[in-house]
Amino acid sequence: ITMEKGIDIFQSIYSWLLENGMELAGNIIVALIILLVTRLIVGLVSRALKRVLEKSKKVSVILEKFTINAARKVIWVFAAVVIIGQFGVDIGPLIAGLGVTGFILGFAFQETIGNLLAGIMISLNQPFTIDEYVDIGGVSGTVKNMDMICVTLHTPDNKKIVMANKVVWGKPIVNFTVLGTRRVDMSFGISYGADIRKAREIIQRELSQLPQVLPEPAPLIEVLSMSESSVDFTVRSWVKTSDYWKVYYALNQAVKYAFDAEGIEIPFPQMDVHIETRQQSS
Repeated sequence: ITMEKGIDIFQSIYSWLLENGMELAGNIIVALIILLVTRLIVGLVSRALKRVLEKSKKVSVILEKFTINAARKVIWVFAAVVIIGQFGVDIGPLIAGLGVTGFILGFAFQETIGNLLAGIMISLNQPFTIDEYVDIGGVSGTVKNMDMICVTLHTPDNKKIVMANKVVWGKPIVNFTVLGTRRVDMSFGISYGADIRKAREIIQRELSQLPQVLPEPAPLIEVLSMSESSVDFTVRSWVKTSDYWKVYYALNQAVKYAFDAEGIEIPFPQMDVHIETRQQSS
């Protein structure tokens, strides 16, 4: 750029400022006022929404944050449109362009939108929360993180599984933690020659020695079936969810030791084979 051309540009800018400077300064002041007012409105709306949503037991923390953030963004976008219009920019084509762009983006990100809608359904229905142990369509783990797009599980063997909300909401969800207690269902087989009453007493005794077993509902010990090689007991006891596996493992071991000590046989699968011989006539 030559010196003369630079001077011409400077003079053009100077002339424009002389003609439009006051109007520009006024628009900037109005824009700053709009920004200040918008900030106050955003704060007021955020606090009001938070109070309203906290009163509803059906709205989770995740949905609450999402709703408040969405409201904030909508207000700021509206303020930006007003400010742009204040500077004389025709916002009609801009809005039309945003509509077309929104349609294109909606089509391109339909999977993300599907996950977002599924996340809203999960937040409204709250089938699980953070730190609860769940099974989702055959995938089990502890919920460690959840947002409007995906759910993160940590498995007992320390694997991290990230599942899209659309997948989560479309699968059966089993929550093992939410009700606080679980029933431990177990079965023990004894031989047909063993004393059923004695076996029941042994199981009852070993159950009573486990402090984690809840007294109510009372444990159930009954003969379930007479299978091919054993008489099978079903044992059902109630425990706190956190004690489930502790009781399961402890009772298995205790009953095995007690059966061995008391002479109660735990049979192996067996099959009786009868051989029939025929004499050939001479």
